Amino acid sequence: MRAVQLSAYDGKPDSISVAEIPMPHVGPGKVLIKVHASPINPSDLMFVQGQYGFKKPLPAVPGFEGSGVVVESGSGMIARYLKGRRVACATADPGIASGTWAEYAVTSANLCVPLQDHVSLEQGATLLVNPMTAWAMLEMTRNGRHRALVQTAAASSLGRMVVRLGKRFSTPVISVVRRAEQVELLHDIGAEHVLDSSDPAFADRLRELCRQLGASIGFDAVAGELTAIVMRAQPRGSRMLLYGGLSLLPARADAASLIFEDKRLEGFWLSAWLRSKNMLSLLRLGNHVQALLAGDLKTEVHAKAPLGDAVAAMQKYAADMTAGKVLLMP
Repeated sequence: MRAVQLSAYDGKPDSISVAEIPMPHVGPGKVLIKVHASPINPSDLMFVQGQYGFKKPLPAVPGFEGSGVVVESGSGMIARYLKGRRVACATADPGIASGTWAEYAVTSANLCVPLQDHVSLEQGATLLVNPMTAWAMLEMTRNGRHRALVQTAAASSLGRMVVRLGKRFSTPVISVVRRAEQVELLHDIGAEHVLDSSDPAFADRLRELCRQLGASIGFDAVAGELTAIVMRAQPRGSRMLLYGGLSLLPARADAASLIFEDKRLEGFWLSAWLRSKNMLSLLRLGNHVQALLAGDLKTEVHAKAPLGDAVAAMQKYAADMTAGKVLLMP
């Protein structure tokens, strides 16, 4: 089969090529998927640069998410049930060598969600990482009885989903962006509380809003100094979950916030959150998300590219993530 292949974790174009490689082996509890489409996500860019949470043995096939049809299954009731079905799938697990930037991919049956008839394979390609993360954020906010949430990188596809879900569930969302035009972008989709981190008055305005609305839970995709700024702004006893590192800098937190204000800085990894769910819960979650894929959880697709154009596609996505996803189409 043809697949994008990574020869070094340095992010250099010369380290990424398309090659003919053997079909992956289908073991117990696994399924083989004929891939229809796979998006480029920030986690994929970090992976090829060697900055993700784990590395796969080289040469490796990137791609943590995609959609397709299950053409072969290993042993196990769930794997057999999925054979012949259209699914969304994930491979963001250190125990899964296969990747979705290929004609075929192998993954655990537990990391597949059967697609409903009204959901296209193209929509299904982006069903897991962003929509599921957005749903998780609102679920943790509501189940934890937090009055409001604050999020960074809010102009991203995921950030916009969180804004729309917040409106659906009547949960105030404070959105932090880094440019004035992104403020308008979020206002256009109905966001009420949007702050530009480049504004000189940003920290003061953020503190005022967080205290006023009770934003005692936060979700940060940037890390660096921004983590500390947001935590300072949150009320006493708040919780901050770090789920990305777009700044490529270590997350910072003030000792005073952690010691004297009883605040917590934690990590959030969607794969671990999904693994904490049983199969029935995952099926319910998949149904909830798919019902909203055309609206609140819609992903804008900016461009599509064949596997052979993977390097150019990554560069296009990295240059303007706000514009929408770039899909690789095997």
